[in-house]
Amino acid sequence: MGRTLFGTDGVRGRANSHPMTAEMALRLGAAAGRFFRRDGTSAHRVVIGKDTRLSCYMLENALTAGLTSTGMNVLLLGPVPTPAVGFLTRSMRADLGIMISASHNPAADNGIKFFGPDGFKLSDEAETEIESIVAGEIPLAEPRQIGRARRIEDGRGRYVEYAKTTFPAGLRLDGLRVVVDCANGAAYRVAPEVLWELGAEVVPIGVEPDGLNINDGVGSTHVEACRDAVLRHRADLGISLDGDADRVMIVDEKGRVADGDQIMALLAGRWAEQGRLKGGALVATVMSNLGLERFMAARGLALERTAVGDRYVVERMRAGGFNLGGEQSGHIVMTDYATTGDGLIAGLQVLAAMAETGEKASRLVEQFEPVPQMLKNVRYREGDDPLTRDEVRRVIEAAEGRLNGEGRVLIRRSGTEPLIRVMAEAEDEAVLREVVEGIVAAVERAA
Repeated sequence: MGRTLFGTDGVRGRANSHPMTAEMALRLGAAAGRFFRRDGTSAHRVVIGKDTRLSCYMLENALTAGLTSTGMNVLLLGPVPTPAVGFLTRSMRADLGIMISASHNPAADNGIKFFGPDGFKLSDEAETEIESIVAGEIPLAEPRQIGRARRIEDGRGRYVEYAKTTFPAGLRLDGLRVVVDCANGAAYRVAPEVLWELGAEVVPIGVEPDGLNINDGVGSTHVEACRDAVLRHRADLGISLDGDADRVMIVDEKGRVADGDQIMALLAGRWAEQGRLKGGALVATVMSNLGLERFMAARGLALERTAVGDRYVVERMRAGGFNLGGEQSGHIVMTDYATTGDGLIAGLQVLAAMAETGEKASRLVEQFEPVPQMLKNVRYREGDDPLTRDEVRRVIEAAEGRLNGEGRVLIRRSGTEPLIRVMAEAEDEAVLREVVEGIVAAVERAA
């Protein structure tokens, strides 16, 4: 059967609307439980983490009911970052990990992400099989085999201790003032704790979640809040996380923002010098800037590109034996440390570079001159497909012809929202603007 529930990053939608309803969460939990209990034994367990959205309570309870109904034992972590779920799934020898979060989306949205026993996100094949179980009759456990649920009180502390081990032994952050913006999300306690315990003077913002304010004017999609705090407090660095802390933007002491491409360039260059960059390559998506590609090539290193989505980055990294990858949007995947993007640990790597070199952030996080790039989003009606219209295809073909090898055009649908993303790169900014605006106008007319 085809996939209708799962997108590029689990199941997502508006809370209390299909598919993000309590009823569907219950069925997803039961289906996932049946998928992982095919051998009929009763020793299976699942860990569940969540961010700070109001709807997480509803979905957590529904998932727990579905999982226990098929005999899974549920361990509830409470609010923790997405990478903590990947880490604790493996650490606690669980068969399944679940994160309830819509990442950088507004509070009204939510999502459910699944992790396998190795801590990595489930494959497309596994998700497709779970979806097929959802669509059918789900066999329930016998009364004596119903699962149990319990809260794990120290899940957050376990992740705090692990995150600190990724920072070089013997180094401290004494004398560094660090702003950390937790987006009123899942890292609102762990990120300030880690930085403080490593010796930094911490200025926390976005650490007062109320269930409705996650990503609201704060976090990596609203990096202005972090930038303003860095300048106001004369901080040495700003770390801006998203709602589930699996991605990050960095702000230097001058208030300039470094995206995922610049962070990856810094780490790739340093790791290559230290002999730590496996395969002599960095894995990034088609969205990463041409400047990053040129940066890697100038050092005799390769840039491997994938489709958009951190899961595809991770799949390529695992297949090729690479240990560094990510996305321009701030997912930084370091498989030496984590099974998915980890914004906090990426921030620690930047701080480690500062502590080791004595350089200011502004000298470290501007590794290359980006090729001018423009990205615009066009919202469309669910079920419609503006990109199939002849008039839209003609405009896109004309734009590609105009750039004629001097840039590139990338048009794609978002995997999490009904948006068409129009991106182009070109050395001539006037041409770049005309190309993007022309495509956007054509898509808007069709949509």
